[in-house]
Amino acid sequence: MGAVDPRVGAYAELLVERCLDVQPGWQVLIRSQPGARPALDQLARLIAQRGAYPLLRMNFSLWPTDDVWAALAPEELVAELSPIDVYASDHMDARITMEAPDNARGAAALTPERRALARRASAPFFRRTMTHEIPWVSCQFPTNALAQEAGMRLADFEDFFYGACLRDWDEEARSMQRLNERFDAAEQVRIVGEDTDLKLSLAGRKGEVDGGFTNMPGGEFFFAPVEDSAEGTILFDIPTELDGGAVDRIRLTFRSGRVEDAHAEQGEETLLAALAMDDGARFVGELGIGCNEGITRPARNILFDEKMAGTIHMALGQSYTHIGGKNVSSLHWDLIKDLRQGGRIELDGEVVQENGTWLI
Repeated sequence: MGAVDPRVGAYAELLVERCLDVQPGWQVLIRSQPGARPALDQLARLIAQRGAYPLLRMNFSLWPTDDVWAALAPEELVAELSPIDVYASDHMDARITMEAPDNARGAAALTPERRALARRASAPFFRRTMTHEIPWVSCQFPTNALAQEAGMRLADFEDFFYGACLRDWDEEARSMQRLNERFDAAEQVRIVGEDTDLKLSLAGRKGEVDGGFTNMPGGEFFFAPVEDSAEGTILFDIPTELDGGAVDRIRLTFRSGRVEDAHAEQGEETLLAALAMDDGARFVGELGIGCNEGITRPARNILFDEKMAGTIHMALGQSYTHIGGKNVSSLHWDLIKDLRQGGRIELDGEVVQENGTWLI
């Protein structure tokens, strides 16, 4: 093996020390894929030095449910997490999910209906992290598949990747907290842009800043909007995917908080299957404001694209209960809107961001 990029060690240190702050005796469940081997070795060393256990669960689809099995198993089994995975979910002290695909479309062969069942089965795995009962971080490792999705050579994608992750997160957090406080003081947010005019209520809800903890890269502040408040239409113009299925130009119309009309120019079948997953899948679980200036262009990668400065994202489905959210769903799907050309954000009628530039 050749020399390991020193940025890999710095990245692993960031995950273990800042994101999780691993403590002695902890059982740290690491769900990952073979392409992340350099980072997994570094994680194991750092967790060992902290006197804790790294519990590596390797999969090709990353989700707790294996795609090859889920394509053929009885549907009643696909819809339920295995007992040993339920036990692990209930007893882990921290979680790292590190995606490192060798094929970004590897899950696309699974039908949307079976994918929805598998996602529903995974809910117990994420239960304690969605409520922030335990520390967790979702992250990636740069692979050729992710570079190809972004339209870059691997070396260029690695520069992009580490430029978005290895930042002064204390300073980033302070900057975002100032913006978050202005949103906390507002009752209504309005998003305006191409084919978009949508209002949501933040009344009684406080936001949270992701300054490089639960997601890596961080670089957003986010809210759980009042569940029945979304009114209007929004076009999500950043290409996205759900479990390997490409979806683009999603247009949603909300009435009393619920999606009443939904279309996509690509992947509409995947969109409609997600909305049919359960009752909560048609409601907004999260409104996030992207602030990471290290991300200047879409990479067809939700984890990065949702943090891009000058964008907002809305998650359909499960909300974060620790910030007041009450929506329950097996879905949590972030959809991204670019506001850098002709878009704006209003708070109680005051324009606070225009064309991606803050006015406050």
